[in-house]
Order: sequence, then C-alpha cells, then structure tokens
Amino acid sequence: MSIQVYGIPNCGTCKKAFQWLKDSGITYEFINTKEQPPTRETIEKWVNCLGSQQMRNTSGQSYRALGEVRNNWTNQEWIEAFAKDAMLLKRPLFVKDGTAVLVGFRDTEDVLKAKLGI
Repeated sequence: MSIQVYGIPNCGTCKKAFQWLKDSGITYEFINTKEQPPTRETIEKWVNCLGSQQMRNTSGQSYRALGEVRNNWTNQEWIEAFAKDAMLLKRPLFVKDGTAVLVGFRDTEDVLKAKLGI
C-alpha cells in the first residue's frame, strides 16, 4: 500500500493529518504542492475520482481572486485552474495506490480509515 499526501507544510489541516497518520502508524509520502505542483494529467485523474467541487480550496486567496465567474466553470475549466495554481486545491489530498481517495481532513476516524482502506 502506497499513500501520498499532497499539501503544503505550513497548512494547519495538513499538520493535523500528518500527526494522525503518524499516531496511526501509517507510512506516507508527503508531496509539497508549492515545490512540486501536480501535472494537469494528474489533476484530471483526481477530478475524475473526486469531482472538482470537492477539490476546491474555497477559503484561500487564490479562490477568491477568481471572482464570480468561477461559479459557472466546468470540470475542464477547474482542471486548468488547478494546474495553473495548486493553491486552489483543497488540502490535504490523499492518493492511495495512484488513486485520489480523500481531500480535506474533517471526517471521523472511522470514515478516514475506510476511505484510506486501512
């Protein structure tokens, strides 16, 4: 089993996720999206798994800067936006064995474990 966690190191939600993974004895690989932004192809796979709405970081400055036009965007337009600015991606984003399985970190422990397959 291979788990990658995409996010940024100073994100509070990512820090909570890292601590939970550590406390649960789950090994993972962290990918800093500021230093290693995901490719457009990777983002497209994630959107196909999770949907663009769930992946939007609606609390960030990048999202607010898009203006109201974003409300009518298609998945393809979101994929392009995510590819141009990784800060639009909600964090953390969990990928298990190459498949995006979870974004954000608000579920109960049972739900988290079920989504991660552990």
